[in-house]
Amino acid sequence: MLRIALPNKGRLSEETRTLFNDAGLEVRSLGDRALTASLGGEFEAIFVRAQDIPEFVADGAADAGVTGWDLVQESQRPIESQLDLGFGSCRIVVAAKDDAGITSIDQIGSVEHPARVATVFPRITRRFFESRGRPIDVVPVSGAAEIAPHLGIADVVVDITSTGSTLRVNGLREIETIMRSSAHLITASNGPSGVTHGDASRVREFEELATALGSVIRARVQRYLMANVPRAALDAVRSVLPGLNGPTVIELANGGAFVAVHAVVRADAVYRTIAQLRALGGEGILVTRIERLVP
Repeated sequence: MLRIALPNKGRLSEETRTLFNDAGLEVRSLGDRALTASLGGEFEAIFVRAQDIPEFVADGAADAGVTGWDLVQESQRPIESQLDLGFGSCRIVVAAKDDAGITSIDQIGSVEHPARVATVFPRITRRFFESRGRPIDVVPVSGAAEIAPHLGIADVVVDITSTGSTLRVNGLREIETIMRSSAHLITASNGPSGVTHGDASRVREFEELATALGSVIRARVQRYLMANVPRAALDAVRSVLPGLNGPTVIELANGGAFVAVHAVVRADAVYRTIAQLRALGGEGILVTRIERLVP
């Protein structure tokens, strides 16, 4: 049974549990504080801090894990992403006080006066500023980095943000985005677990896990559309409903002037697709969510 390391708390934990439940791998534990759980009876989950998951996976204590890609990059452990899970989206940015007059990275730090940078991501921060040739002194903090410039303990911050609202509320201006991050399904690079190379049964188990999770992720951004359209307009309908491999065309019982078409369409394009079908004479249009989608 493969062991999967999952975040033990916070929004990342909640969205991970939802994904596994939707994939048919229900998280079954003995209580809210349980450190382990069954995932649909197929896998074992262990619950640890999100920032510790790259270490657990790299060292072989877990065969795979779910955590933020920013935490993987900060760990500097030999980790590979097997699947971008699409939630937990955020950015790591450089920010300075509104009144600091800093508008670019080139204005931060000099050989004579290295900039002090407060961050919870010291490794990512050092790599970034070194790559840009800017001398800095990292000021590690455990949280609330945005207060550091106001207390005079740092000139700028490297912090995580989703919308930038927290930075703006605290009088900080974004200077540059270092990286974008989201939750990923990860494994060790040539590590001891053997779930991507090695024992065939373990490889197969992991592939089944990745397929189950991927099918839910793909389905979330797609919808299944059904409509009755004029037979004479089928060529035009095919251009409106390309679907995965073109729309499925079904004869109606009366064999009349209309046929039924079924197709998978992107959720963010449904409103436009409906309007186009109606313009072609389509009727009886039905749109429904998809639970799984395996191409």
